Amino acid sequence: MAEPPGGNGAVSPPASLPREVREQLAELELELSEGDITQKGYEKKRAKLLAPYFPQTQGVDPGLQKEPRNQTPTPSGAPATSSSKYHRARSGGARDERYRSDIHTEAVQAALAKHKEQKMALPMPTKRRSTFVQSPADACTPPDTSSASEDEGSLRRQAALSAALHQSLQNAESWINRSIQGSSTSSSASSTLSHGEGKGTSGSLADVFANTRIENFSVPPDVTATTSTPASSARPSAIDLPPSGIVKGMHKASNRSSLMDTADGVPVSSRVSTKIQQLLNTLKRPKRPPLKEFFVDDFEEIVEVPQPDPNQPKPEGRQMTPVKGEPLGIVCNWPPALEAALQRWGTTQAKCPCLTALDVTGKPVYTLTYGKLWSRSLKLAYTLLNKLGTKNEPVLKPGDRVALVYPNNDPVMFMVAFYGCLLAEVIPVPIEDAGGQQIGFLLGSCGIALALTTEVCLKGLPKTQNGEIVQLKGWPRLKWVVTDSKYLSKSPKDWQPNITNAGTEPAYIEYKTSKEGSVMGVTVSRIAMLSHCQALSQACNYSEGETIVNVLDFKKDAGLWHSMLTSVMNKLHTLSVPYSVMKTCPLSWVQRVHTHKAKVALVKCRDLHWAMMAHRDQRDVSLSSLRMLIVTDGANPWSVSSCDAFLSLFQSHGLKPEAICPCATSPEALTVAIRRPGVPGAPLPGRAILSMNGLSYGVIRVNTEDKNSALTVQDVGHVMPGGMMCIVKPDGPPQLCKTDEIGEICVSSRTGGMMYYGLTGVTKNTFEVIPLNSAGSPVGDVPFVRSGLLGFVGPGSLVFVVGKIDGMLIVSGRRHNADDIVATGLAVESIKTVYRGRIAVFSVTVFYDERIVVVAEQRPDASEEDSFQWMSRVLQAIDSIHQVGVYCLALVPANTLPKTPLGGIHISQTKQHFLEGSLHPCNILMCPHTCVTNLPKPRQKQPGVGPASVMVGNLVAGKRIAQASGRDLGQIEENDLVRKHQFLSEVLQWRAQATPEHMLFLLLNAKGAPVCTATCLQLHKRAERIASILYEKGHLNAGDNVVLLYPPGIELIAAFYGCLYAGCIPVTVRPPHAQNLTATLPTVRMIVDVSKAACILTSQTLMRLLRSREAATAIDVKTWPTIIDTDDLPRKRLPQVYKPPTPEMLAYLDFSVSTTGMLTGVKMSHAAVSALCRAIKLQCELYSSRQIAICLDPYCGLGFALWCLCSVYSGHQSILIPPMELESNLFLWLSTVSQYKIRDTFCSYSVMDMCTKGLGNQVDVLKARGINLSGVRTCVVVAEERPRVTLTQSFSKLFKDIGLSSRAVSTTFGSRVNVAICLQGTSGPDPTTVYVDLKSLRHDRVRLVERGAPQSLLLSESGKILPGVKVIIVNPETKGPVGDSHLGEIWVNSPHTASGYYTIYDNETLQADHFNTRLSFGDAAQTLWARTGYLGFVRRTELTAASGERHDALYIVGALDETLELRGLRYHPIDIETSVSRTHRSIAECAVFTWTNLLVVVVELCGCEQEALDLVPLVTNVVLEEHYLIVGVVVVVDPGVIPINSRGEKQRMHLRDSFLADHLDPIYVAYNM
Repeated sequence: MAEPPGGNGAVSPPASLPREVREQLAELELELSEGDITQKGYEKKRAKLLAPYFPQTQGVDPGLQKEPRNQTPTPSGAPATSSSKYHRARSGGARDERYRSDIHTEAVQAALAKHKEQKMALPMPTKRRSTFVQSPADACTPPDTSSASEDEGSLRRQAALSAALHQSLQNAESWINRSIQGSSTSSSASSTLSHGEGKGTSGSLADVFANTRIENFSVPPDVTATTSTPASSARPSAIDLPPSGIVKGMHKASNRSSLMDTADGVPVSSRVSTKIQQLLNTLKRPKRPPLKEFFVDDFEEIVEVPQPDPNQPKPEGRQMTPVKGEPLGIVCNWPPALEAALQRWGTTQAKCPCLTALDVTGKPVYTLTYGKLWSRSLKLAYTLLNKLGTKNEPVLKPGDRVALVYPNNDPVMFMVAFYGCLLAEVIPVPIEDAGGQQIGFLLGSCGIALALTTEVCLKGLPKTQNGEIVQLKGWPRLKWVVTDSKYLSKSPKDWQPNITNAGTEPAYIEYKTSKEGSVMGVTVSRIAMLSHCQALSQACNYSEGETIVNVLDFKKDAGLWHSMLTSVMNKLHTLSVPYSVMKTCPLSWVQRVHTHKAKVALVKCRDLHWAMMAHRDQRDVSLSSLRMLIVTDGANPWSVSSCDAFLSLFQSHGLKPEAICPCATSPEALTVAIRRPGVPGAPLPGRAILSMNGLSYGVIRVNTEDKNSALTVQDVGHVMPGGMMCIVKPDGPPQLCKTDEIGEICVSSRTGGMMYYGLTGVTKNTFEVIPLNSAGSPVGDVPFVRSGLLGFVGPGSLVFVVGKIDGMLIVSGRRHNADDIVATGLAVESIKTVYRGRIAVFSVTVFYDERIVVVAEQRPDASEEDSFQWMSRVLQAIDSIHQVGVYCLALVPANTLPKTPLGGIHISQTKQHFLEGSLHPCNILMCPHTCVTNLPKPRQKQPGVGPASVMVGNLVAGKRIAQASGRDLGQIEENDLVRKHQFLSEVLQWRAQATPEHMLFLLLNAKGAPVCTATCLQLHKRAERIASILYEKGHLNAGDNVVLLYPPGIELIAAFYGCLYAGCIPVTVRPPHAQNLTATLPTVRMIVDVSKAACILTSQTLMRLLRSREAATAIDVKTWPTIIDTDDLPRKRLPQVYKPPTPEMLAYLDFSVSTTGMLTGVKMSHAAVSALCRAIKLQCELYSSRQIAICLDPYCGLGFALWCLCSVYSGHQSILIPPMELESNLFLWLSTVSQYKIRDTFCSYSVMDMCTKGLGNQVDVLKARGINLSGVRTCVVVAEERPRVTLTQSFSKLFKDIGLSSRAVSTTFGSRVNVAICLQGTSGPDPTTVYVDLKSLRHDRVRLVERGAPQSLLLSESGKILPGVKVIIVNPETKGPVGDSHLGEIWVNSPHTASGYYTIYDNETLQADHFNTRLSFGDAAQTLWARTGYLGFVRRTELTAASGERHDALYIVGALDETLELRGLRYHPIDIETSVSRTHRSIAECAVFTWTNLLVVVVELCGCEQEALDLVPLVTNVVLEEHYLIVGVVVVVDPGVIPINSRGEKQRMHLRDSFLADHLDPIYVAYNM
């Protein structure tokens, strides 16, 4: 009887049960499906209810009781009775039936029900609606072969994950379940494909979950349909966004108006935050493996190595002994060679049919007789040897390899070609015409220069203009020969082929594709070909004249061996059913068997499925003639349910149960084992029901514990006649396995392959294996061939196969079979989501272990919710059944995965696409948090070591304390008149008198023409006028703050000196961007408010902008302080110029927004200004006859000092180039430098970046314009960050051709507390570079490594330390000095350090330690230091400094408040970003930040939107591999979304706030699980 899946292995209750019992049972079943009761509880209660009604044999599970053999299946007329609620009328097309395996489905359902108890809320990814328009799948494509295996998508190895698990029987062979097929061991197949009334009563998978709504996913609202307009793709060049609301020293209360009212700068009601919260909740669930032991990988790097689980099953059996097949019978008339057999039949039985070909509709069109085969093969052999080339120079010699390129629907032409080659003694290599580059590799390695094909096929090949055949990609040059009869020459009467007795010379080469995708040729010798035919003839009991039907590919594997070779030996008649016919008429092979009364049929599980789907169209077929139905992928663990289902359906059509003969084959070992046709009425062979957990450790255990994770396997018969078999360990030396251990099947016989052609190295390891015993000594001297199949030999010497080496995934030391995981995926209600059951499973190596990737094609009509639901369920099912985590689950649009020639999924190409980011998924779910369990232990900071002990330790170890200083100011003699003036305002007055006409400033426009100049006198006069207007219009007093709002230019400089003349404190502010007021005006407003400015000086245009209607939408314009425009000033004498009482008085305020979004203003005193100018003058040797060119923003830091202060102090001429002018003329800066023969120029990173990107490919244009940079002595990038070595190096390389010296480019370093600490200058050694180890850097250690070392980082010195500046490296926590092998905070002592932060309430205590702080010990002088907030280190070099001492180089690593503390280590965002930017060509820019310990990576996508999801796995992989971190969220956005400030620095905190406030309009947000 056909057992319904409701009963978990037990027999269904008899209908005579009392009604109340039936109701109780139904209720129980409902509880189970709802997940209210566990599987175990359900079984217990059910057994209890049924116990009184079942007579039970002692000690045996009722499901195992033998039933009489001759039991008839349910007659097809009667509806199949079933108590199970799954059996509902089938809705929709019947095609999806083949995905069905009730057993597996039930196991999966139970697993999911278990998960339901622990409610999980997975955040659903956020996706922009426009993305991923599904490619419409061909509306009416015929049933596709599906799924993952490399062959024709061996359709549905479905799911015999048997839930029908029985307690182990008490005898020795307990793990083979001997129950007969009629009972319900492996498959409730008859109920799967029941033959009930017209429509069939089998339930679809869609119904299976109908009562088990798993409410696991409280999906948050979809935030994808935001209406905000996407950011313009061109990034506005320099926008300082308003800071995220942290102002140093400002009280929270005072900044409420201008900031988001948030907790921690994060909008409270943000939708993104809820998703992240959800993600955090899911991550709190414990990971599976607890922390175990660690091993040291490299230096201090610790990676967890999984220790073997103490409870894992271990093999206990004795060592196996090789198993022999029956002897090969000695038959008197075996031919001495296969060619001899052909000659015999061709000459004596010429009229006998040999091969019948079918047309597209499945009708026979042509029959080749043995006579015709012989005569045509002769003609071809003669032609090949004598008609190609000349008599003295033949094209082919015996032993040459020849490619056979024939379509799958032309077996006749192929057979003639194959035998023609054998007769000509050349070696045929059958290949696919659609083969790609890899086939080209095979042709090349076999040295093939000639290809045989048909006329039709040749016409279809791509040709050039003049009719030559295009050389296919990766293929060698081939000469094509058409073998149609009309082109062949008849051989002369006296010509005879040379047929010798079969020996070890090669007969043919069969191609195979390896796991990595490379194609190799297995060479089969003539003797092996002959012996294999003999062994097959004996095993299959072939007799002359039998008819066989072949559905397989006749060019290789079993299709070739049976239908082309063994058939000729036995004079069989083969009917070849091509794949194309199967697609249109799936029943065609069954009809051929019926019509021709065929004795043997060669099929795959796929063909069984197709026949079952279509069988309703043909009621009257009979399969009674079949004595063998050879299922050639019987080695596939899921074939068992296909065979059972097929039998239960076609037994009523005369199919004998004993006719089903699974077999196992491999290209290397040929036929490994085959089940012999059984004797009618004899008991059928048993099944093995194995524990999945045991299998993952390579051990055979009967499954007892978890009913859901079992694998039911059928045998593939016995070893081949004349063969011998052993099982060896799959990895390491070929040691024999124990009897209860899974290993690789190895075969020894004359019938295996002899080598991989042309690959001697790989050959030895595969074809010449001598097994070893446990002591490691060889067992016998007979070589074995590895078959690539995993399995074991069971009782009665039956062979069982549980997987392929190529499909093996080894995760944390456990083995999983890719096909098993595919089946689990298919059992999860895949019909709504997965297109035609097409799922690929493979592993990628990430962070020292294999990680499982599942890729499926998504149906064009699947909804987002369905897909996400399916993905979440698949993860749970695989976790439950296989106890392994999935690293990445991706859905791609239908029909987009690479295919094999026969329509299956091409696994290795899919994997390649995945790794190079060209898979283009439309949905993706990554689970690194759950899978990656071998991360190093988070670092624990070691408490208890005080700073003093650290210092003493360093001294004992002979390490220097890390400090360095510039030249001593006191020792520098200057006969400089400037020194006698303490104030810059005095210097300007003195210059106006001494050198009134000396030109100080020259401002250029975009065309490079001077638009404004200023001599000493002009500047002085202009400053006086501005000072007088401040007195009159502004009514200002000395010490009032004045905001200067000007575009870069001379007006700004004049206003600055005007303020000094009036005794006011200038604050330079970047003007708002007219096109982007909403973003830029709030920053201006904020600085005006924070600096308590009494007045704003600006130009007329900007004044109009500040009061415009557009401005009013961004801020309140009524509350501006007095605004004075300085465009037309009255000529007025200033009564007197203000002179500050002391040099410690404030000169100006320098405001800047840091990359972390802090707005900080620092106070610069007059003394500091003079000291700064003097240090720069000395370092750069500036004096009045010099010219420098400046292309920088003049609003803060060193940029402001160079633009406004230095020329007045040193008297040199500054050529000013506003950076924004470069946007309209990229050549401006370089052509100015060339035209004015400038020796020293200053720029910003943004300027250098624009030139590198924009002019990189226009060096010839630069040359043509006569631009020459050979005069440049220093080209200095002004920055407050780690030097961007890659940018400066590529700039130097690019413009080397127009004379730029490789030594010219350098960078400066400054910070908020001291705007100029390092500057290369003109003398002193060139900047040095070092490679440091990134892993050590995370531990705050500095370890120098060689160039090219893994995980190394190239750092460049940031110029030379300025005169009068001292730096020391300090531990930021203990405030003690560190040795030079440590990374620490850079502290600076210098006369030009700022005197403090400017805060509203002058609340100095908060920040006093930033400016005036002492080391916690070790400094007797009690020097006052300022903390820069940057991490760096000092290295003593071999170079000599100007002072004659050895030079100490200072290296900047990054800002302290930018660093990310993750897993106890210190990371710099730029390092992670650099790794991410390298992973895919479409990543334009990248920024990272953390939020609640999650690492968020934002990438700008410059490619097309389908590539968005390709980036998610690549980003996750690279950060894990290179930084040992798991990415929490990957956000893909449009180009230009990551905010970048005027200095070219990323503003990560702004980005963070926009992300959390949901303002980014991302293309895709992936939440990694």
